[in-house]
Amino acid sequence: MIGQVIFLFLLIAAVAFFTRNARRIYRNIKLGKDEKRNDQPGRRLKTMLLVAFGQNKMFKKPLPAILHLFVYVGFCIINIEMLEIIIDGLFGSHRIFSFMGPFYSFLIYAFELLAFAVLASCVIFLIRRNFLRIYRFGGRELTKWPRTDANLILITEVLLMGAFLLMNAADSKLQLLGHYPSAGAFPISQHIATILPENVDWLIGMERAAWWFHIIGVLAFLNYLPLSKHLHIILAFPNTYFTKLAPKGKFENMPAVTGEVKAMLDPSLPPPTTEVGRFGVKDIHDLTWKNLLDAYTCTECGRCSAACPANITGKLLSPRKIMMDTRDRLEEVGRNIDKNSTFQDDGKSLLDDYIKREEIWACTTCNACVEQCPVNINPLEIIMGLRQYAIMEESQAPASINAMFSNLENNGAPWKYSPSDRANWANS
Repeated sequence: MIGQVIFLFLLIAAVAFFTRNARRIYRNIKLGKDEKRNDQPGRRLKTMLLVAFGQNKMFKKPLPAILHLFVYVGFCIINIEMLEIIIDGLFGSHRIFSFMGPFYSFLIYAFELLAFAVLASCVIFLIRRNFLRIYRFGGRELTKWPRTDANLILITEVLLMGAFLLMNAADSKLQLLGHYPSAGAFPISQHIATILPENVDWLIGMERAAWWFHIIGVLAFLNYLPLSKHLHIILAFPNTYFTKLAPKGKFENMPAVTGEVKAMLDPSLPPPTTEVGRFGVKDIHDLTWKNLLDAYTCTECGRCSAACPANITGKLLSPRKIMMDTRDRLEEVGRNIDKNSTFQDDGKSLLDDYIKREEIWACTTCNACVEQCPVNINPLEIIMGLRQYAIMEESQAPASINAMFSNLENNGAPWKYSPSDRANWANS
């Protein structure tokens, strides 16, 4: 009974803490400007199923995609057994679903194979991340904490799967010794059982210790998610559902600016009534809620930066850093609100304090980062918003950009040639 009470307390505390953190993240995302992303639900559902569930964009790199699929599918399916563990923990039963007979044996058999696949894949990921010189695992934005965060998750998954297999190994041996009724099939843990002691008390202690370690580890993992990049395990699904459906190369005009231009071209039109607080993006509040959801969903995998031509050629821009900086600033704004009940100006902004101007002007707007992202994050929208603020609010742009604007104004094209000279090349 004491064990059941402790388990109930841990379960309630874990769910309460997770709910609190989830509400905080939701509040932070809602700080962004409103944007309609609920049209064409059928097409959106298809995108979510292909990208989030099917992970089709991951398979541009087959080896890590297969390993990630093992981890993803294995970890999700194995946690189906959490239902049995929770019931056993609350009511003091043991393998409550064993009444299903052969089907239960099939489930445990499959769970063990998947657990081993998860464990092996995580070990390979640890080796790849820490010992192999893979370009996308580098970068100045991957400071000590992001590297530690990735390793902590992988090590945790290895330990959880190890505890699961050890629990089953001790359980299977206790079944052979007649302490527990026969239930389940153990293709992996049966080999571990051969090296375990024959003493029943020792085996019970090992089985219970592994059981508690596994359940406490899963509950701790649940509450670690909102603090780490692995929040994408949850947010990848809404993020892909609310993906921008327009072609990647299509840029949206600002309604207020469009209205001004139309009024200038046609004086008969009524002047626009929309008041604009700010053109472009300077800080978190100028971004849309989808941009902020993107920031929380970022997996920090580096595929965007590895595909970015500016990053490859040594320029300061890293699309991954854009998303990490946005998330860091959003978290800072959230803490400000928690402390003061409402946001109090702290003299900081996303532009300059987090993202440097050299970074945003290095972007070629090629959309390679958007194309490569396995969860459909769009760093380009944030970069373009920051550019718009720099030009439209501050009139600050590199000399080459200003020259282009001047040519557009005077010649109707980005080049310095007069329109009357535009066809001279044909006479040469």
